[in-house]
Amino acid sequence: MSIFGNIMSAIFKHPSSAQAAPAPSAPGAAPAGAAPAAKPAAPAGASPGASATASASPAPSAAPASTGAATVDVAAVLTSLAAKNKEKLDWRKSIVDLMKLLDLDSSLSARKQLAQELKYSGDMNDSAAMNTWLHKQVMTKLAENGGKVPAELKA
Repeated sequence: MSIFGNIMSAIFKHPSSAQAAPAPSAPGAAPAGAAPAAKPAAPAGASPGASATASASPAPSAAPASTGAATVDVAAVLTSLAAKNKEKLDWRKSIVDLMKLLDLDSSLSARKQLAQELKYSGDMNDSAAMNTWLHKQVMTKLAENGGKVPAELKA
């Protein structure tokens, strides 16, 4: 699976993702949102082929699906994980911390691979610029694929 696919899988299949989505929603939307959020996440996590297809397919195919189904509150899932983590990880600003929080390889080589997956056109030797771009791009892609992401975290 791709690195971005692993990021999506870790967030979208997380147990709190089904409960996290309804919390910020309107009270009338919460009961309807809880069940659909759990259904799409389970098959994606259970079937590697489905996850690979979802992560490999461009965002337009995911956007229509997210309009009819409840979204996963990405910030709520990550905040929940951060609260349980021993390290103080700033996932809101750091791609390295985000990847660590999800128990993924956050090494420079892994980030360069993620940059290639997401079509980074900048200098991969400028890790600071690449990391900033990666964080915003990952948040944008999560939103395009059914995640609820605060506007300030997207590119």
